[in-house]
Amino acid sequence: MRIFIAFICSLALACVAAAQTPPEKKGQPKKKGAQAGQVSPQPGGKPTGAGKPTGAGKPTGVGQPAEVGKAKGAGKPTTTGKPTTTGKPTEVGKPTGAGKAKATAKPTEVGKPAEVGKAAGAGKGKATAKPTEVGKPAEVGKAAGAAKTTTAGKTIKPQHFDVPKQPNTAKAPPVKFQQGRHIEGSQNWQGEQYAVFRNYHSEWHDQGWWHGHYGNNIVFMFGAPYFLNAGYWYPAWGYSPNAYYAWDGPVPAYNNLPPDQVIANVQSALQQQGYYHDEVDGLLGPQTRAAIAAYQRDHGLAETAAVDQPTLQSLGMT
Repeated sequence: MRIFIAFICSLALACVAAAQTPPEKKGQPKKKGAQAGQVSPQPGGKPTGAGKPTGAGKPTGVGQPAEVGKAKGAGKPTTTGKPTTTGKPTEVGKPTGAGKAKATAKPTEVGKPAEVGKAAGAGKGKATAKPTEVGKPAEVGKAAGAAKTTTAGKTIKPQHFDVPKQPNTAKAPPVKFQQGRHIEGSQNWQGEQYAVFRNYHSEWHDQGWWHGHYGNNIVFMFGAPYFLNAGYWYPAWGYSPNAYYAWDGPVPAYNNLPPDQVIANVQSALQQQGYYHDEVDGLLGPQTRAAIAAYQRDHGLAETAAVDQPTLQSLGMT
């Protein structure tokens, strides 16, 4: 009897267990009970996770072909098979900004000589075609701040003039000798070019003294002796006691000419510019000195009324 009751109970439990076990799905592989999912029982307790097929027997992560064959971000045809970035001829074969007809094919931009051959700011006719700005001699040959001269940039060639044999003393009266005399007003003539005038003083020596000091550097003008020293002619007072001098001071030895020819060339240059209106006689008398002073005043030079280097340069003689 007991054996029968035990059999009935076992049968009932087997039915209940069979009812609780879900039917196997078609196409799924049969579970392997003891090989994959069983865990060795721990000593002294119930086995952990034994018999549960959720972790090992479930085919969700292993057997699904959709998850195994699909690479993340790689198997989507939208990124690899789409010709939007690689197969588009308009994006690949066309250089950026080069195929536009506005930049390359426009003849007004590329082939226009007015834009290509024209230097910036240089092709304007106002700047280059003006002959008054480029070839104007008055601006090139003019000394800065010195001169309004009409002969600026033009050099006057020295000439030889036939001056009178005897001086016209009525027009150019003789000066009187004064020992140690300095040129009046020369202390106010500033600059190295006027030093020879500031340092000049009259000296009286006999003929032997002049010959001993200056030898052959003595010339005669209207019978009066002049000696050459450091590029200037000076009156040799005392060489001939009755010698005539219209000017007591130095005269530049312009172009190695004697003093009368230097003065004659200055008179001629002043005539051409309308400052001197008398004959060219080679005398540095009152009229010639007044004409020199007027020229110097008009051209911003020191009014020395003498033939000096700045005046010769302004006249175009040096």
